[in-house]
Amino acid sequence: MLKQESKVIQTAKSLLYDRALVKLDNSFVGAIAAIALQPEPDLNYTEVFIRDNVPVMIYLLLEGKSEIVRHFLEMCLELQSHDFPTTGVFPTSFTEINGEIKVDYGQRAIGRVCSVDASLWWTILAYVYVQWTKDEAWALSFKVQSGLEKLIDLILQPSFRDAPTLYVPDGAFMIDRPLDVWGTPLEIQVLLYGALKSAIALMALPGKNQDEASTQETLGLQKIKKIKVGINWLKQLRSYLLKHYWLNGNIVQTLRKRPTEQYGEAVINEYNIQTETIPNWLQSWLKNQGGYLIGNIRTGRPDFRFFSLGNCLGAIFDVTSYSQQLAFFRFLITNQNELCAEMPLRICHPPLEENRWKYFTGYDRKNLPWSYHNGGHWPCLFWFLVVAVLRQKEISPDAKNPSEILEIEALLNKNYELLLYRLPKQKWAEYFDGPTGLWVGQQARTYQTWTIVGLLLVHHFLNFPEDSHILSLPSLKFFHDLELRLG
Repeated sequence: MLKQESKVIQTAKSLLYDRALVKLDNSFVGAIAAIALQPEPDLNYTEVFIRDNVPVMIYLLLEGKSEIVRHFLEMCLELQSHDFPTTGVFPTSFTEINGEIKVDYGQRAIGRVCSVDASLWWTILAYVYVQWTKDEAWALSFKVQSGLEKLIDLILQPSFRDAPTLYVPDGAFMIDRPLDVWGTPLEIQVLLYGALKSAIALMALPGKNQDEASTQETLGLQKIKKIKVGINWLKQLRSYLLKHYWLNGNIVQTLRKRPTEQYGEAVINEYNIQTETIPNWLQSWLKNQGGYLIGNIRTGRPDFRFFSLGNCLGAIFDVTSYSQQLAFFRFLITNQNELCAEMPLRICHPPLEENRWKYFTGYDRKNLPWSYHNGGHWPCLFWFLVVAVLRQKEISPDAKNPSEILEIEALLNKNYELLLYRLPKQKWAEYFDGPTGLWVGQQARTYQTWTIVGLLLVHHFLNFPEDSHILSLPSLKFFHDLELRLG
């Protein structure tokens, strides 16, 4: 086993460093989405995507290659939009064509949708880089501070909605094709929470360790105002997510008994959710075992589907409490046959089937039931779960870890062995199809970079669990103390 493991890990490293990383101006700037064995000019898998490079940059930091991470962050910063109406937006992807940098803010994408998650991820990665390398001089530079303020200005602008969530169209994040995820999808809200935490912490750096008067003079009144608004926003956002998105067996029972057609401020069914919208499959799905964050909340149309990445990030960024994270792990253990099966991790469950699939995806054949984002299995997601579990174990307040941690650790090791065995044999495929994820995806790219790096990250974190704090963001206490210091 050890010999086979070493061989697979070395192969994965070689693919990353020798085939996936690309240079601009003689410096590595990131990794392409997939290593193409044959040129495919009509596809964009040879471009550098911010979203796809999240695991790449985390792994490079763990490997001590921080200069590549910094160059990637700076290149993205140079490409941040300065034009109306997209001022402050970071590109979905970029590439070099005939000596010119071509960027995509959604104008080149299938369906012409801007990847909102790219901008949010850049901010989180910038914070992670600074915390891991202690390179505060970079964070304090004018270009970084200016870029952060532009993004904050973009997020914290007035709107027609009195809610702390970010409203986006279908396909604006990892679920990048129509799948009825428009509105306020979980993944975007959790990333927004992480981005607000990261941006505010970095914007407040110039006033670090100063008294109230010095801090106000250093930061300036305009920046302080933005920081205060941002802190208030992230607090409201967390409360909102825990109130409207967290679900367990008891909450379902409560939802079913709530009155409808209520008007005014003091109502208990704010989104007028009718009993008939609560699906029957929740009963066997929850089994009174744990809980999770639902996929979306919309007027009369909550999305009770389970989305893996949003829930893992909710745990990593501490949107959910310690006890809720344990409940989430218990939920995963109970439903491991559906969510892990032959290829961890299913991106969402259950898939849209029959007429719902046709209507909500616009007959997008890439999203056939049990395929691609419509219930497909994505090995690139598994490392997020590993970080969520190991990070919780490291910070557990109990001298002895609870049973949920011990059980899910065994689940992690079992599925790591599965990845080791299957991924090289199936050419590091992008995604897998079917109820158990046994088949390689119909339209899956092979040698997908985040599949390759996802395995490298799982290997690293299982061997060095103390590094699982790399994605930890500032606590709410940090922001409370910052507010007091700002006056």
